[in-house]
Amino acid sequence: MSDAKAPFDRGQLRRRRERAAQNWDQHNFLVEEMSARLVDRLDDINRDFSAILDLGRNGGEIATLLAARGGAGTLVECDISPAMLALGGGGDPTPAIRRLAADEELLPFADHSFDLVLSCLALHRVNDLPGTLIQIRRVLRPDGLFLGCFFGGGTLGEMRAAWTEAEISEEGGASPRVAPFVDIRDAGMLLQRAGFALPVVDSDTLTVRYENAFDLMHDLRGMGDTNILRNRRAGFTRRATLMAMADHYKDMFVQEDGRFPASFEVITLTAWAPDPSQPKPLEPGSATASLADAVGEKDSQKS
Repeated sequence: MSDAKAPFDRGQLRRRRERAAQNWDQHNFLVEEMSARLVDRLDDINRDFSAILDLGRNGGEIATLLAARGGAGTLVECDISPAMLALGGGGDPTPAIRRLAADEELLPFADHSFDLVLSCLALHRVNDLPGTLIQIRRVLRPDGLFLGCFFGGGTLGEMRAAWTEAEISEEGGASPRVAPFVDIRDAGMLLQRAGFALPVVDSDTLTVRYENAFDLMHDLRGMGDTNILRNRRAGFTRRATLMAMADHYKDMFVQEDGRFPASFEVITLTAWAPDPSQPKPLEPGSATASLADAVGEKDSQKS
């Protein structure tokens, strides 16, 4: 995708994550939570993985969890931010870990390099999600597993509404403030388009409560997840607009205890690289019993 058509400024993303790395452990609670949920899913899969890719490494949360779990082979940690790669223990990586600064949109790996790819809260920032999923499938070995999660369409709906009201009232029109996110209804289709087998998609909404809207903005900055849209409004936000946003947020969403809710919808993807050994759906017309016979038998048992 050309820069002119790309919605996200990936250079700005790298700079934001370089800054976020300075105080990452104060703002990584969502990454910690979702990394734990991803790794927990491996407990349902009876196999060890010899070559693992952590795509969008963050602060090494997945590496810590895999080490505690055991049974993992070589881990390659990949992140667009060199400062993020330097977090977590310091010094040279252990022999079982390799770290590489690379863009998630341009994976520098040979075909069939990994039997597991994990990605925690990184893929909502890529410009070409279908293309990135195709690359992930390409670097997976046959019957290799992809487990990933990213923010979905319901994320920061409260803030989006508050910014819209504030800019309309103070500046006569709204500008893009919150990134567009993939809807869960489209996520499964994207996996199929990328050539994955046995795709499963689910979502969950985590609600974080803040003392005020500015604490939420501080956390988003600390996460490296502030606005990187190319068509964002240039220059600083007017103070009047900022204060109006906080007031609208309070008027529309504040809870009984006075706290400001912030919703984060997280979409989780589970899929496999195709392999002849995988179960396949039956061919149309191959059933040995009709639905009508099955329903009739069930009804007769009730009478």
